[in-house]
Amino acid sequence: MNVIDKIEREQMKDEVPEFAQGDTVNVHSRVVEGGKERIQIFKGIVLGRRGSGVNEAFTVRKISNGEGVERVFQIHSPKMAKVEVLKKGKVRRAKLNYLRDRVGKAATNVKSKVVQK
Repeated sequence: MNVIDKIEREQMKDEVPEFAQGDTVNVHSRVVEGGKERIQIFKGIVLGRRGSGVNEAFTVRKISNGEGVERVFQIHSPKMAKVEVLKKGKVRRAKLNYLRDRVGKAATNVKSKVVQK
């Protein structure tokens, strides 16, 4: 086994929740301000995922004060505390870039999928 693979495997998180494009999620990220650390929640729709292994990332978009805000999170980053899936979305695309052109409620409407347990 390669040395780089060993190091990457050690840095990967074990508990990564299952979520996909179109899902509405709460991303809890750690923010350091001065000497204090707090958790900041970013709630939005997952536009897409990219990468693999340690380099895997996902983009979340929300509408804040009428302006679209996007943020890219690294899945295995120590700055990300957890990801909560609030609602599953039913989409037919790998990347939801078309949501960027939409305004108002149309920008947040993605068909929801019934989750059976």
